Amino acid sequence: MGPVSTHDDVVSVVRRARDSGKRVKVVGTGHSFSGIARPEEVVLSLSNLRGIVSIDRTSATAVVNAGTTIADLNLELDRHGFAMPNLGDVTYQSIVGALSTSTHGTGINHGGLATQIQGFTLVTSSGEILKCSPTSNDRLWRFGRVSLGALGVIVDVTLNVVPKFALEAVEYPEPVDDVISNWDRYTRENDHFEFYWVPHTRWALTKRNNRTDRSLTEKKPLATFWNKMVMENLAFGALCRVGRAAPSMIPRLATALPSQGRQERVDDSFRIFASKRLVRFYEMEYSIPYDALPEALGRVRAMVDAKGFTVSFPVEVRSVKGDDIPLSTATGRDSAYIAVHMYKGTEFEPYFRAVEEIMSDYSGRPHWGKLHFQDRNYLDRVYPELASFGELRDQMDPEGTFTNAYLNRVLGRKSGIPD
Repeated sequence: MGPVSTHDDVVSVVRRARDSGKRVKVVGTGHSFSGIARPEEVVLSLSNLRGIVSIDRTSATAVVNAGTTIADLNLELDRHGFAMPNLGDVTYQSIVGALSTSTHGTGINHGGLATQIQGFTLVTSSGEILKCSPTSNDRLWRFGRVSLGALGVIVDVTLNVVPKFALEAVEYPEPVDDVISNWDRYTRENDHFEFYWVPHTRWALTKRNNRTDRSLTEKKPLATFWNKMVMENLAFGALCRVGRAAPSMIPRLATALPSQGRQERVDDSFRIFASKRLVRFYEMEYSIPYDALPEALGRVRAMVDAKGFTVSFPVEVRSVKGDDIPLSTATGRDSAYIAVHMYKGTEFEPYFRAVEEIMSDYSGRPHWGKLHFQDRNYLDRVYPELASFGELRDQMDPEGTFTNAYLNRVLGRKSGIPD
């Protein structure tokens, strides 16, 4: 069906689906690698339900329609003098899709995106519209901030925002052993630190983003086009295509990635956080305890060499502050993230499974929107409140209106609900 435009439209679609015994799934912009948003019967698009509804300058909160992309939200907030305090590096996602899968960004003193939620509006399987906040429907608010789309349809969300700010971005390669040795210092002395280990090399590409009062760097369109479009996308894509055709060449091709040298610029925060991703890939990402990162990444590096995998994509490493959201990948602990990628069209499963085996030794939690091979039996061990979430899901959606095969796998299948 076509996109809906109002809350009442959503209610109508959900009621018709429930009454006819069909399952309905909200689809966003299609960024998720997992099957979390895969529709099996009724497709519900909220792409017409977008834009900022209101901004409260006193409380520094914004009510945002669920179908709003993060890119559009950034531009609207900027026009009003506000910004998101932390972001991931992909912005074509819908805001509620990103929140519902525990998208996080980086910065050990900053929480993931879901920690910015102050409330949301939920359409239940019975067609009821509920306002959820710490003071209204507290249990739903607590669990629904990372909902996996399993509790109902979130039609708008109230977010904490901050006055717009600039970031100074400094990027340069360093020996990966030095970066790992200084992991804790680098993450704590920078507002937002991340790095990319380049497999088959001794190098890591580091990114330091820090808040600044300095003037924005003068725009140089040609230089920006060369660095961000040509080098990070077109040239890298060409290397990946050569590597896919001739995997034995990947270790030699990888040496070209750390060759750009040091780059610095100051820009609006959302322009620094985000980057264009034109090269297609598969991705798996795991959250592990923050202090476990050096050992865990060391094991991944040794495993790649021992098993003879040829990996053309860098391994991304980030961190966030722990939170109290039951299905957040950072619930109850400061967390480090290890994300692995493979170029589209290449075999990824053996490499991903080998990485996942290592992450499991550290009670690793997979990103809900990215590829993984875990089920309810494993996830029960790493999410202390997964059983309580499942009970709430069964209470809110007794007919399984919002389920699909992926949710049945990770949350368990209620008796009588089809696969």
